[in-house]
Amino acid sequence: MRPLNIVLADDQPIFVEGLLSVLSKPGAKFEYSIKGVARNGTQMSDLLRSNAADVVLMDWNLPDMDGLRFLPVLKKGGGIRVLVMSAFDDPRMVQAALRAGADGFMLKNGSSDELVEAIEAIADGRTFVGHGLSAHLYNNGVNTNGSELNAGPDKRFARRYGLTKRELELMQYIGQAMNNKEIASKLYISDQTVSVHRKNIMRKLGVNNTASLIKIAFENNLV
Repeated sequence: MRPLNIVLADDQPIFVEGLLSVLSKPGAKFEYSIKGVARNGTQMSDLLRSNAADVVLMDWNLPDMDGLRFLPVLKKGGGIRVLVMSAFDDPRMVQAALRAGADGFMLKNGSSDELVEAIEAIADGRTFVGHGLSAHLYNNGVNTNGSELNAGPDKRFARRYGLTKRELELMQYIGQAMNNKEIASKLYISDQTVSVHRKNIMRKLGVNNTASLIKIAFENNLV
């Protein structure tokens, strides 16, 4: 039985106690070794710097951490597998997590058997989408790898705010938490041009930060 190093990141003590109880017993394939518990994003970063983790089980909404921004950084090294756990089954949230680099997504009300199944799936290099979520995603036009099944963003949103076709494209990428350099590479334009578009979008939508843009992108099915 192989050892599997795990870091837990959740700010709900009772839920963490439940995870620790489940993981105190070996799974079918792995012997679980808990390397630490983080209550917020800063603690998780510190833990991962000082511990070799194979798998991270993380809440999508940790204090002081934007999951959309943190996941790509966490996955940059390529060695850590990430299971996002949430109380919310919004298909747009699941889609965004998978696109941002999550290897799996399950609901917090799942069973202990499902948790073990999820951990073993992602540790083996497979993508895991929790029970009941796959059909939910499909019915909302999303594949379980985070890609869209049907048509693109709502054109009524663009008309409502007077966004150009290019600005609408940027909103899609902003909703995936991409920075200016990443968006520029996607659209074959300069970082400076992206910055100008981003400022124009903020002005048209009446917001002054990226977090608000991401929220609006989710609310209007742009990602």
